[in-house]
Formats: sequence, structure tokens, C-alpha cells
Amino acid sequence: MKVAIVGGGPSGLFLAILLRKRMPEIGITVYEQNARDATYGFGMGLTEGGLARLEAADAAVTADIMQALHFFKAQVISNREAPVSVRVPGPGAGTLPRITLVTILRKHAADLGIDVRYEARLADVSALDADLIVGADGVNSMVRESARESFGTTHRSLENHFAWFGTTRVFPTAALVFRKYQGGYFVAHYYPYSDTMSTFVGECDHATWQKLGLEAMSLEERKALLEAVFAPELDGHPLVSNNTTWRQFDVIRNARWSSGRTVLIGDALSSAHPTIGSGTRIAMEDAIALAEAICAHPQALDAALAEYEMKRRPEKEKLIGASEISAMWYEEFPRWMDAYGPYEFVYRYMTRTGRISLDRLRAQFPDLVREIEASGELPELAGA
Repeated sequence: MKVAIVGGGPSGLFLAILLRKRMPEIGITVYEQNARDATYGFGMGLTEGGLARLEAADAAVTADIMQALHFFKAQVISNREAPVSVRVPGPGAGTLPRITLVTILRKHAADLGIDVRYEARLADVSALDADLIVGADGVNSMVRESARESFGTTHRSLENHFAWFGTTRVFPTAALVFRKYQGGYFVAHYYPYSDTMSTFVGECDHATWQKLGLEAMSLEERKALLEAVFAPELDGHPLVSNNTTWRQFDVIRNARWSSGRTVLIGDALSSAHPTIGSGTRIAMEDAIALAEAICAHPQALDAALAEYEMKRRPEKEKLIGASEISAMWYEEFPRWMDAYGPYEFVYRYMTRTGRISLDRLRAQFPDLVREIEASGELPELAGA
């Protein structure tokens, strides 16, 4: 069997590694459009649950990832200039530079003799010499677009505008800061991911985009505005661009996960809103599910692809459903900023997707719930 994986990011590389270890006799080629030395992106996070699933699939790869993780124990959520600290349960949340994760996976792929081809911009996916073609090439997937009618692809964009930056300020913990500025509404999500850098994501609603004239600004002017809005947090440190663009989130969905000899994983299949912080984990878990299905049916790809979708779809749809609810909460964040005091805001934020009930919140964050109850902002919790 020959497998062509289009996309040399975390999900594509992890799939190649899993397949080679379980089925060393098959041919695997990974096609990556960017250069080997490209360093796009800043930091990213992996939760305790996500790491456990990766470890079950490949302990050696996960051990190297664990060595590179930068852990923090709390997140601060601030509305109306009143920060509320949320202590992260367990060992804490882990972050690392995206390029570090990719480098770890590249090393494991190289050690296994996997053929990874860089600067490989494919003109015609259908011409690939492969029994199976995997689209692991993200939101703008050319694999998906080559057969979008067969996949039943839908694509729409949300209204909020956001951009990913880095900063040389190493924050002590993660934070979400919601702030009004010159009549506009902004939110910053930042977290440390190394000893020298933090990720800093800035976002505003479409009304603010228009009111403050961001559409007419240059990239540098928008960056300067964001630095002014969050000057207290940046404390004199600049925002750092790296192929940074302002965009509106692309909602990608596909009615069918495979078409003929082609199958999709990760954001090429269904994009996860960044506010749930699980996009990379979801994509890598897609890779695990696909590898397991192929290994279960090495001589029957149709059966393998059917099993991949049947087994993976229910769990992925739960995560993507939570992502959609979170995205719609953020689409209205100015409304929530005005409607809620600091503690009610945190409560509504923590329970926004419906996956965390009050009982679960009380079990995982007992100190936080006591603070919310003591604030008097949610009297209905007093008797709960």
C-alpha cells in the first residue's frame, strides 16, 4: 500500500509516524508546501487529557513533547478591570512553541525513514501515485477543495476579527482580558510558551472593526492599536508578528469524511474554534483514529475509511459542537461584557459550552465557585 499525506503539520506527521510503526511495509510520503526552515506560528497548548490520548498512541513521541512543555497553574479572566484567578486542576496546562512540536515529529519521522518532501506545492492531487490520499492540509485544504462536492463541503466565516502575535513579555500565567477602548470592545488571550516568549491573540467584534477604522489600517497600525489597548499587560514589550494576518474564523464542515481514495483529517475536515484550545489535539486524535482503522483493515481501504468515520465522528462532533457554541459566545462578547459583573462573567464563560455543569465546576474549581457565590452576583447559586 502507498499512502500520500498532504500536509506536514502535527496531524500529518503524527499519522505518518503511527502508520510506519504499525505497518512498516507500506510506503508513506508526506508533502509539505512550506520550506523545511519555515517557522510560522507561536505557542500552542496541550491539555492533560489530550496528552493521555497521545501517550496511549505513541509513548515515545509523547515523552519528547512532555519534555518540551512549559506548564502554568492558573488562568486569569478579567472583565471591567477586575481579574478573577482560575486555578487549573491537575498538573496544569502545558504549552510549547508550535515549531518545537513540529520539529519533534519531524525527528521521529526521519528516524523511521519517512519521506517528507518540503516546498511541495501540488498542482493535481489526483495525479499522486498512492492508494490512499490524506488531506491534512488545514482550513485552506487543496485536497478538500479538489473534491468539495463529493465531500459535501460547507464554508462560512464568523464576524469577529482576530490575529495571532507573540510577545517578548513572558507572562506568569495565561489570561483572558476583556476591555473597552475608545468605544470599542477587545479581548486578548495570552499565555507563556517558553522562557522567552508568550502567545498573544487579539480579537474585536465587527462593530469595533468598523467604528475604530481597523479595516483601513495597515498591519502595523493595527498592531500599534492592539499594543495601546493592552499596554498595561504588555508593560512596554512589543507584539511580534510572524506571517500575522487579521482574519475572520472559517467554519469548515464536510458531510462526508472520505471520497474514493481520499480522506480528510484535522481542520481540513472540520475547523475547531481556537477558544476551546484543542485544535491541534483534535487533529492529532483524528490521525490516531485513522491509523487504527487502516491497521484494522489493511487490505480493505473502503472498510477502513468507513470505520474511521463511524468510530471517530461521534466524539469529534461533540468537540466541534462545543467549539461552535464557544464561537457564538465570543461573537457576542461585547454584550456579555456589559451584562455581567466580573464574577458572573467568569461563571458564564466557564459554563458557556454546556459541557461543564455547576456540579462539575464545583468539583474541579471549588475555590472559584466559593468566590462566585460570595460575590453575590449570582444569588441563584446560593441554594444550588
